[in-house]
Amino acid sequence: MSRTQGAMAGGDVLPYPAAMIWLRNADDIAESLPAVWLVATPQRPTTLPARSALRRGMGARILARQLGLPPEAVAIGHDGRGRPRVEHPRGSGLHLSLATRAGWVAVALAHRPVGVDVEAVDDTAVPPMGVLHPEESAWLLAQPRDERPLAFARLWSAKEAYVKALGTGFARAPESFAVSLSPEGRLTVRDGAEAAAESGVSRTLENGGQDVLAAAIVVIG
Repeated sequence: MSRTQGAMAGGDVLPYPAAMIWLRNADDIAESLPAVWLVATPQRPTTLPARSALRRGMGARILARQLGLPPEAVAIGHDGRGRPRVEHPRGSGLHLSLATRAGWVAVALAHRPVGVDVEAVDDTAVPPMGVLHPEESAWLLAQPRDERPLAFARLWSAKEAYVKALGTGFARAPESFAVSLSPEGRLTVRDGAEAAAESGVSRTLENGGQDVLAAAIVVIG
């Protein structure tokens, strides 16, 4: 997959079990869910509390717009495992996931457990094969050498989106499940021989010509 293939446009819709909508403006309202907002910001927080505050602030802003509520009526907290959840308004039935990378904030909303992640492509790094499932390692090694950094970022964003949707984070060993990616941007997660496969969408984007990033969303069930 080339770096320009799959680049996002605002309001872009892809086939999914339900419509998958990708938005680039925090003030946009999704016509249906699941949806992902990928918003560029000038902020580059360097500490965990600052990154968390950026994610939660953007999530609250988007949630308020989506529900037609004033910002003060919305609050985002965390469950016992650290997964973000809608504290107010209670009973919304919405699940959300948050991520930040290289000045971008990703916010996913769905009616089922959802995970979203964004990863920067590092052309100088050697992909760490030890954290991958054997099928993923074989797929990655089959890619042209100069395309492996992007391929790894796509894989890793999908894996992280999946464990976020599960609510485990990487307390779950990343090599214990396998992600497969299609050139068109579909992703499938196979977790155990008897388990039903989960699916999602992977995209790539360029940050003003400075960074190439990979983003992924997985919805459970």
